[in-house]
Amino acid sequence: MSDEAAGGPADEVIRYEVADGIATVTMNRPRYRNAQNSAMTYALDDAFYRAVADDDVKVIVLAGAGDHFSAGHDIGTPGRDIDRSFPRRAGLWWDHVGKAGAESRFARESEVYLGMCRRWREIPKPTIAMVQGACVAGGLMLAWCCDLIVAADDAFFADPVVRMGIPGVEYFAHPWVMGPRFAKEFLFLGERVPAGRALELGMVNRVVPRDELIDSTRDIARRIAAMPRLGLALTKKAVNQAEDLMGLQAGMDSVFGLHHLAHAHNAEVGADSLAGHDARSMRDAATRAAATPGDPTVGPARTS
Repeated sequence: MSDEAAGGPADEVIRYEVADGIATVTMNRPRYRNAQNSAMTYALDDAFYRAVADDDVKVIVLAGAGDHFSAGHDIGTPGRDIDRSFPRRAGLWWDHVGKAGAESRFARESEVYLGMCRRWREIPKPTIAMVQGACVAGGLMLAWCCDLIVAADDAFFADPVVRMGIPGVEYFAHPWVMGPRFAKEFLFLGERVPAGRALELGMVNRVVPRDELIDSTRDIARRIAAMPRLGLALTKKAVNQAEDLMGLQAGMDSVFGLHHLAHAHNAEVGADSLAGHDARSMRDAATRAAATPGDPTVGPARTS
């Protein structure tokens, strides 16, 4: 079964390898720009558990196969599995399958979007997102829950979901990773932010030439891996706790409610919870806007 089929085996939707104390977890749906279905989400979770349990692994690198890191959540590939049940891990909400309306959306997104990313932020080993090409909407969530982001010079970042009437993706870290003022611009306009600008804003740690991305990321990972394991874990926890004291967790909870208010409003007054948009219509709308070069959405990116 290929990754186009819903719920393909974990070893097909992600790749996992370990070398020199570094576990590299690679999203492996390049044909669909690594759009995240639930099969991929749970395969990522399995891989992270595996890396944490392996005493030989000191650092985890999250990567995307092909030209793009991730264009977001799966909105319409042959492997889309929005109506499939998976064993719940991130929370105690009931299974979304067979439920209607907001009851289904809230339960599913609490688990596979907000809940999973929160789990992964607390992995007690350093994590590095290695980003090339598109990092859009749901792709941002995966990068943001990592400790460091190393970006290729062709990388770009965007969260265009305000076009759907939705106030950003579920893991709402925007004001903390780029500051409140630019977070508003980022969301209001939905434009691409190129890697160089992301570096200026503190959204990423390093920008390197595309052909040096793997070597540069592995060099950083190797140097981190030379540090004491417990020291790294406690340092990560210290910084995360400080960020939470700045309101990150409570802020995400409050915005998650607004996110679902937007979904419910869309479903009540329009065709569906995404205001009738899909990946193609989002792309076409961005092209028509044409205020900036390029298209802030790439492939099957979505928010839910």
